[in-house]
Amino acid sequence: MVDEVLTPENVDLEQEKEFDVRNLEFKMDKKLKLYLSGLIEHGGSDLHIKSGSKYRGRIHGEMIPLSDEILSYQDGLQLAKEVLKGRFKELVEKKSIDFTYKLNEKFRFRGNMFFQSDGVSGVFRVIPVDIPTMEDLKLPKSIHKLTDLKRGLVLVTGPTGSGKSTTLASIINHINKHQRKHIITIEDPVEFVYKDMNSLINQRAIGQDALDFSTALRAALREDPDVILVGEMRDMETIETAMHAAETGHLVLSTLHTVDAKDTINRIIGMFPGNEQNKIRMSLAATLQGVLSQRLVKTVDGKRTAAIEILLRNARIESLIADSRDAEITQAIEEGKDIYGMQTFDQALVDLYAQGRITKEEAILNATNRSDINMKLDELNSIKHGVEDIEASKIDLKLDED
Repeated sequence: MVDEVLTPENVDLEQEKEFDVRNLEFKMDKKLKLYLSGLIEHGGSDLHIKSGSKYRGRIHGEMIPLSDEILSYQDGLQLAKEVLKGRFKELVEKKSIDFTYKLNEKFRFRGNMFFQSDGVSGVFRVIPVDIPTMEDLKLPKSIHKLTDLKRGLVLVTGPTGSGKSTTLASIINHINKHQRKHIITIEDPVEFVYKDMNSLINQRAIGQDALDFSTALRAALREDPDVILVGEMRDMETIETAMHAAETGHLVLSTLHTVDAKDTINRIIGMFPGNEQNKIRMSLAATLQGVLSQRLVKTVDGKRTAAIEILLRNARIESLIADSRDAEITQAIEEGKDIYGMQTFDQALVDLYAQGRITKEEAILNATNRSDINMKLDELNSIKHGVEDIEASKIDLKLDED
C-alpha cells in the first residue's frame, strides 16, 4: 500500500502540531544546512524555501535558483518541525513565526516561516557572528558623531533588506568598544549577538524575554540604561515611549520602514490622532538627533553597498520640523553637506560614483531626481577629463623640454 502524500487539501494541521520532538530524524534540517552553506559561499544574503518550488537564494540582490530540487508539501512541514521543534505549534496557531537559526560558530540566521497556499515557506537571512565595524561598512565620518551622543533619538530607515540592522549593529558595537555604558537591546528576534567589552549589554527577544516592544521599552527605563536599541518602532505607544526615553536623558536607536528623512518625520507624526500631532511634532523636533535612510546599490565588483541619506540635528532642522515645513527638509540636508556632514541620496550616489565604487548607470537608476543627478555626473566627468588633459599637457611639456 502506497503511503498517502500530504497536500494542502488533505492535511489536518491541528493534528500535525501534536508531534513528539524526540522522534525527529533531522534529515531536512541537514539538507537546509547544506543550502545555507552554499548561500554563504556564493555571497548571498537570504535563502528562500517554498513548498512546491525550488530552493532560491538572493545573491547580490537577485533571486537565483540554487538547485533543481523541488520542496514537497510534506518535506516543507517536516522541515518546519525540525527547525522550530516545540515552537511548531506556534507556527500552526499564528500562521507565521520569527526565530533565529544557528548554522555554526560563524553564521546565524534571522528566520521567518509562514503558511501560504502551497504549504510552508521560509526566509533565512544571514547574520554574521563577526559584527562589521563602521569602517568596514565605509559609513560616512559624520555618522561616527552619533556614537558620542548622550541623549536623543536616532533612526535608521529603509526597505526590508537595506542593511538597517547591520548599520545599527556597527554603531552599537562602536559604543561597546569605546565607552563605558549600559546598553539594552529589544529585538524580534535578536540578530547580532554582542560580547561585553567596555560596555554592559543586555539583549531581550520579544516573545522569549519580553511580551512586546512597548512593554519592554517601559521596563528598560527602570533598568538604568544609557543606550536603548529598539528593533523596530511598530506602533504609536512604542514611538511615544521611545521619545519620552530620549527626552529623559537616554540615547534611543531604532528603525522604521520609510524611504527618506522627510517621509520618516511624516510617518511618525501621522501615526497619532490629529489632536495630538502638534505635541508629537514639538517632541520630535526636540529629540530627533539623526535619520539615516539607506538604499543598497550594486558596486562595480558585483557586490552591494549602502547609499545613505543623512539628516543631522541643527537649529534649522529643528525649526523646520517644529514649524511643519517638512517640504524644505531635503533642501536643508543638501545645503548642510559641507558644514554638518549631511547628504541627500543623490549626493551620496554622486560620492560613490566619484570614488569609483558604482557606475553612472547605477547612480542614475537609484537616484531621486534622475535628470538632476545626470547633469551632476556629467559635470563631474568634465572636471575629471579636464584634470586629465592638464596632467597630460604637463607630461608633453616636460618631454619637449627634455
